[in-house]
Amino acid sequence: MHGYATDNDEVTAAPGGLLDLLKVAAVVLDARGHIALWSPEIEQLLGYSAAEALRQRADTLLVAPGNRARGRELFAQVASGDRWAGVFPLRHRDGTERAVEFRTMRLLDDEGQPHLLGLATDATTVRSVERDLALSHGLVNQTPVGIAVFDNELRWVGVNPALERMNGVPEAAVVGRRVGEVLPDLDVPAIEARMRHVLATGRPLLDQQTIGRTAADVEERAYSESYHRIEDTNGRVLGLAMAVLDVTERQQAAAEVAQARQRLSVIAEAGVRIGTTLDLRQTARELTDVTVPHVADLAAVDILESVVAHGTITPVTGHAPAEFRALAVAAGYPTDAIHAADPVGELAVYSSSRIITRCVRSARPVLVGRVDGRMMRRIARDASAAQTLHEAGVHSYLALPLMARGKVLGTLSLYRTVNERPFDEQDRVLASELAARAAICIDNARLYGRERATALTLQRSLLPSAPAQREGLDIAARYRPALSEVGGDWYDVLPLGPQRTGLVVGDVMGKGVQAAAIMGQLSSATRALARLDLPPAELMRHLDDIAGSLGDAIATCVYAVCDLRRGICTLSSAGHLPPVLTGEDGTTRLVDIPGGVPLGVGGLGGVDFGTTELELTPGSLLTLYTDGLVENREEPIDTGLATLTRFLQGTSGRSLEETGDALLSALRPEPDDDVALLLARTHPAG
Repeated sequence: MHGYATDNDEVTAAPGGLLDLLKVAAVVLDARGHIALWSPEIEQLLGYSAAEALRQRADTLLVAPGNRARGRELFAQVASGDRWAGVFPLRHRDGTERAVEFRTMRLLDDEGQPHLLGLATDATTVRSVERDLALSHGLVNQTPVGIAVFDNELRWVGVNPALERMNGVPEAAVVGRRVGEVLPDLDVPAIEARMRHVLATGRPLLDQQTIGRTAADVEERAYSESYHRIEDTNGRVLGLAMAVLDVTERQQAAAEVAQARQRLSVIAEAGVRIGTTLDLRQTARELTDVTVPHVADLAAVDILESVVAHGTITPVTGHAPAEFRALAVAAGYPTDAIHAADPVGELAVYSSSRIITRCVRSARPVLVGRVDGRMMRRIARDASAAQTLHEAGVHSYLALPLMARGKVLGTLSLYRTVNERPFDEQDRVLASELAARAAICIDNARLYGRERATALTLQRSLLPSAPAQREGLDIAARYRPALSEVGGDWYDVLPLGPQRTGLVVGDVMGKGVQAAAIMGQLSSATRALARLDLPPAELMRHLDDIAGSLGDAIATCVYAVCDLRRGICTLSSAGHLPPVLTGEDGTTRLVDIPGGVPLGVGGLGGVDFGTTELELTPGSLLTLYTDGLVENREEPIDTGLATLTRFLQGTSGRSLEETGDALLSALRPEPDDDVALLLARTHPAG
């Protein structure tokens, strides 16, 4: 037997493949049935060496006695020129029998003598390979995964039926061609770059995304591709295989899940950010800040003028125009479109044909998926605004009524510009949820505004319009309501006779109209009791009796009687913060008043109130105040008191009016509680 060599005498590596896997063996018998040739593979299969097998009769060496007749019959059949293929049992050197798969044929030598060539392999191995091939063939042809095989030049070698359906092209039309020649609407450069990478490195690429269109589709679809290099058993690169999945629906589902999560996130954010105060304008700003940019590129909140101006809701009916007050507008990016919205704080009147009017009249959302020129004029407030919105790229619009307790308060207007997707039904549902939440907060602010205005009106009507100026005293007073709820703080200056003046500062626990009403009763009672010229402690006991008869009324109070003839100030306190006494030289101290619980705590009578006397030297300043001036939720009360005393040390050169304004600006520019402040300074000597 001769091998083969190249011109350079380099041995050519035998190709690997199925024959190597099957380990096909060869044996040749001469015309008499003797073994003439014996390959190493048959030696491995049956265990006999060439020395042991050559020139031996095959039937006596390899065939068990019971099978020899059949073996000789088959030998004669092939020697006569017939081919035979099948399984025949042969005896192994160790005495066992092996089922051997045969392919046999007759050979003739140069003298015309017949020889028999048998190609043999282990039958068990053949069955295993057949099963694997059948399984592979079934999987490849029945799987919904598209499978393609390419050669080293990136040309199609074959595709399975699933990929034929995806491509919309039969296998015969793709074999021998490259991807770009068959499917030019895919991202061919990216696909071939991945193929070359896998062929060069041998490292698979998994789940590579491609967006494109095949001959089977009108619209683009999403595909997931995995690439694997194909090698034979000797490591020779034969090409590569590609598995393809159409993941369009999966990506759409994932996008829908992501959108649902985003919507839930926006709703959760709205619950935290909208309605942090009971201020109408602040709530409107919070609504626009939440909707931009999560839902829209531009958002505007317009509230009916009756709600803003009077706290009442006047429905828009028939063909009447609608009057709005613009409260907030926000954009997700710098754009001129923001100038087309109604200017914040200004009144805007829309005719009955405008979409915003239709929205409040019908109490239903109005969705305009695609905005054309005619519709733009029904959206914008005028022709100039319509042009600005058009130039800014507004292409979709959504108007939603702000409804609370069955009544329409105004509208939320949403615009899309840079977001190319028009508003759809899901956007409407999400925006409606945000609008509904905000509307309740806006209506609460409206109702609170009405109550606050009522309480503030009552509060101010019960306070002295201006402190009475008394002989020997300079007096200044300030009342600043809280930004949120109005409380029951009050002050008063009571004439008690020549050079005798009563000073009162009190604070009713609670907020709103009820606190103001209780404050009014206690203030009136204090004035009446003061006319009796009662000592401060006795006046406090009577006030405590009155507070106990008012139900759950609780109040703190400090009452001071300044007697300038004696140069004495007598004070009594019902659980109130200590007054501050500042000398003409700037020395400042808190006035300690013994005992005393808040009015109304001890029930009807039985509470003793202590008394303190102070010397009122010329130029002395007595400061009475409520806790809103010094109390801060983030700091202990002692910090506020220390700040107040330090501030008063430097007020000797200021007028009382200046001192009052400076105190409020420095300590509570935007109080979260009411502040009542009363300043009384004795005239300096000379």
